[in-house]
Amino acid sequence: MTKEPMYNTAKPRERALLVGIERSSGDWPLEQSLAELERLVDTAGADVVGTVAQRLKTPNPRTFIGKGKVEEVAAAVRGLQAELVVFDDELTPTQQSNLEKEIRDVKIIDRTALILDIFALHAESREGRLQVRLAQNQYLLPRLRGMWAHLAAGRMGGGVGSRFGEGESQLEVDRRMVRKRISSIKAELKKVQEERSTQRQARLNSGVFKVALAGYTNAGKSSLLNRLTDAEVLAYDQLFATLDSTTRRLVLPEGRELTLTDTVGFIQKLPTTLVEAFKSTLDEIVAAELILHVVDASSEQREAQMQAVRDVLEQIGAHGIPQLLVFNKIDLLEVEDREVLAAHYPEGLLVSAQTGSGMEGLLARVEQAASLTSQLLEVLIPYSEGALVQLAHERCSITSEEYTEQGTRLHLLVPAALVSRFERYVAD
Repeated sequence: MTKEPMYNTAKPRERALLVGIERSSGDWPLEQSLAELERLVDTAGADVVGTVAQRLKTPNPRTFIGKGKVEEVAAAVRGLQAELVVFDDELTPTQQSNLEKEIRDVKIIDRTALILDIFALHAESREGRLQVRLAQNQYLLPRLRGMWAHLAAGRMGGGVGSRFGEGESQLEVDRRMVRKRISSIKAELKKVQEERSTQRQARLNSGVFKVALAGYTNAGKSSLLNRLTDAEVLAYDQLFATLDSTTRRLVLPEGRELTLTDTVGFIQKLPTTLVEAFKSTLDEIVAAELILHVVDASSEQREAQMQAVRDVLEQIGAHGIPQLLVFNKIDLLEVEDREVLAAHYPEGLLVSAQTGSGMEGLLARVEQAASLTSQLLEVLIPYSEGALVQLAHERCSITSEEYTEQGTRLHLLVPAALVSRFERYVAD
């Protein structure tokens, strides 16, 4: 019997051309920035077939790059059979429109649109999907005139950069409809955020010490959360593999319980629309009492990535919260490189979520930070208040415990939110 031939029904990956400009100012060399852009393109589902670069003090207000470079890009598109051109910076609506007129029959998107596209691909929770839709529509609103004409004409179909507006082409909507959609998404998102706010307030009132993980995308935050809490959070070697914040319970070696929250990763040139749309998720960082700034120790752009994270923390008002600098992935460094890193950042912690190296030291520092926010009390709790003794074991750090005729005598560090629960039993 003759077997039926097998056909590959998977959609072929698009061919992308990258375009960037080298500026004299800035922490990111163009080569490194384009390398990161290539990873973003790969995450979105396309293959990079070439790059075009130009050295400019400032972008061309009309076409971002110079006229000669526009012609070079158009020629490269034809020669490489590219279907997608990705610019490394955000284009203005005018630049976008002019480039589409000059470089025909190809999708043209910028870094912001690419990141939004990846977020649309990876958003799983209801809140995450709403946040992405809000950011997309806010990005779309000033670009309605002539933007994405290639999608309306049906020449390019779907693919990278087309996960906008739930399948609608942008020429099918006008400004009024987009504004209406934005208002509708905000109203729906507000309901979800109120639920999250209630959950966050409950954690605040519980007296549990709150720790948030923050860091550049792909620094290994999810892997660190899994290592510390035995969670099973998705952790791929991919940019923006996880978007939704995840909170897990962690019990420190001395018995104190705390919460550890993983949040969306940051990136250089993080779109303002995303920061605004993901405000409720980022509020998990603002509400924390300690931030673990997780850094990919093996990254060549380690310093610039750290600064990008600091910039976002300042932008959301979290820069004043105590931080621990955690250098992850040290298993990818040579011994000499680890020594140099430790000498340069004596306050930093060198760990590996992959191997478990450095976890004891990290937990000890977290425990020390938690103790600084607590008040030392000596209490005598009647045996009739056994629930309060249990609360002490779960939420406080107990240094001594003694059973007397009158009740349980405890020396303990009590979180500020719980002091009022224990004050009435303070021993004479």
